[in-house]
Amino acid sequence: MANLHTLDIPDELYERLQQLAKAENSSVDAQVITILQNALQAKTQQTEEERRKNVPKLLEEIRLRRESRQTDGEWPDSTALIREDRDR
Repeated sequence: MANLHTLDIPDELYERLQQLAKAENSSVDAQVITILQNALQAKTQQTEEERRKNVPKLLEEIRLRRESRQTDGEWPDSTALIREDRDR
């Protein structure tokens, strides 16, 4: 695991971190890691509008994938397979 050393953290910010860590029953280090993870996740998540813009592209990819999956033969009738299994 990599170490990250920060410099010149204002005293009041560090005190707030300590209070938050104490309230969450965790260490200051664990609290900083949680805050960083949440911030990065929020920054990297797509907005609803961005996800909606991707829908046509995804549908086209699905269509192309479906068309490229040509089968050599036809699929057997599932009813016949179930009947065959039950008759054993």
